[in-house]
Amino acid sequence: MSHAAHVTALHAALLTAWNNRDAKAMAALFEENGLQIGFDGSEARGTREIESHLTPIFRDHPTARYVWKVREVRTLGDDIAVLRAVAGMIPPGTSTIKPEVNAIQSLLASRSGGGPWKIELFQNTPVQWHGRPQDVKELTEELQALA
Repeated sequence: MSHAAHVTALHAALLTAWNNRDAKAMAALFEENGLQIGFDGSEARGTREIESHLTPIFRDHPTARYVWKVREVRTLGDDIAVLRAVAGMIPPGTSTIKPEVNAIQSLLASRSGGGPWKIELFQNTPVQWHGRPQDVKELTEELQALA
């Protein structure tokens, strides 16, 4: 499997763990000191902190389900790669993406000694695109087609 395929699978595992509301599985995908930057800018560093940050979210809130599309994976060396993706969220009880929470996602992945790929950094940035409602509409339609 190519580096790009491994990193794409890592990103898919992360969002699938979110969709399954599994904080432990999400945290396990990160490097020991990995950093997660959430949609609201909140940060969690390290697998324990990431898990403890996500656990009450899944316990106390009906989280929306992700749909996503990887735009690019670039290898920066034998053991490091960056992935860019777009993502939308479908609230519970619906089948329609909520455009206000569309996001651009960046994931930096690494591996040590040929071991498994792990997440060093995951950032989920809101798509605001001020003054560009047509671009937001087009992205929402693209993501809705994946739902």
